[in-house]
Amino acid sequence: MTTRPEPGPGETLDRLGGEWRVFQLERGHRYATDDVLVAWTGLRARPDARRLLDLGSGVGSVGLLALLRMAPAARLVSVEVQEVSAALMRKTVAFNGLDERVDVIHGDLRDAARYVGTGPFDLVLANPPYLPPERAKASPNPQRAGARLELRGDVFDYCAAAARALAPDGRLCFCHAARDPRPERAIEASGLALLARQDVVFRHGRPPMIALYTCGRGCGLGGSEATVLPTLEVRVADGGRSEAYASVRRELLIED
Repeated sequence: MTTRPEPGPGETLDRLGGEWRVFQLERGHRYATDDVLVAWTGLRARPDARRLLDLGSGVGSVGLLALLRMAPAARLVSVEVQEVSAALMRKTVAFNGLDERVDVIHGDLRDAARYVGTGPFDLVLANPPYLPPERAKASPNPQRAGARLELRGDVFDYCAAAARALAPDGRLCFCHAARDPRPERAIEASGLALLARQDVVFRHGRPPMIALYTCGRGCGLGGSEATVLPTLEVRVADGGRSEAYASVRRELLIED
């Protein structure tokens, strides 16, 4: 019988969704609301996906949350440049018995040769960093810095990578800063089409902080404009979860 891996020094083993658990650094970058929302957006866009790609996957929370709700035949390829995050995801895969369903690639998403040959993919997921290095101070923790700053690619690189890997009817789902004009430009530059956008408010009464994007190759759209979905509110005025976000968590089998 294979022995399950255990948390090492500075690591935690946390609930992800359903019976699955995820290894994370106690004082590193940890998965959060935007990861949950990207996984949910992908599940909504292609619930029938059988080949999934998670670009810049971190510890794997986005891809694994989506995979959890897919059919048992679905397979996930994860690409992560930070060795510490890729190693944590490998432990997560082993702990949950997912070795036959998940392939973790330690590499730069801009190096298409590392993963394009494993596709094409029905669904590509991404939660890219939002900030150019010159606009923010880097965290002294390299894992946190890489998750926040565009040190190994920006939204243009993510969209270009997704376009190379997508099946003809595939979908790319990702999130980005709501007030940043670059995502729409990056989608167009990659040859994809924006199909839907949904702004996210983290607390009632505040402006949207992130937006969720769903993209495809534009086949059969007839040049129609992207669908603007109703703004999703994460927390109500008193700080409690909104029913909309609670429903997202239930759909992804996330326990409170």
